[in-house]
Amino acid sequence: MKRLALALWFVLASAALALDPSEMLDDPALEARARGLDHALRCVVCQSESVASSNAQWAIDTRRVIREQVDAGQTDDAIIDFFVERYGEFVLMTPRSSGSNWLLWGAGPLMFLLAAGIGFGYLRGRSAAPATPETALSEDEAKRLREILEE
Repeated sequence: MKRLALALWFVLASAALALDPSEMLDDPALEARARGLDHALRCVVCQSESVASSNAQWAIDTRRVIREQVDAGQTDDAIIDFFVERYGEFVLMTPRSSGSNWLLWGAGPLMFLLAAGIGFGYLRGRSAAPATPETALSEDEAKRLREILEE
């Protein structure tokens, strides 16, 4: 239990350290919106971290732009669209499920169903196949086998 609490504290502390106190907005409600957007956007330099947990210069600049736009009264969707327009949907931590992304969202389950169908058909075909009758060795084959074993 102590290890879990320590790990949770470390994760929360590392995310908090990425945000410089000078970047924070004075209004707590606006700052909460900005932090939500920080977690929704991917750092294009780190590529596996959100803007909130990255210390790359691009992430710092992005957090500043997010706070400027939140303070200017932009909606969350408008701010996200601003970054998607410039960097593509890769900048989103969770890709949208619309347009051509439906193919990507559906490809995994469709491939699983296809593989399950092929496997089921194969097993069913194998069980329905007639059994091959076992035939005994002919006299010549038995003689040749004894010769090979005696060598």
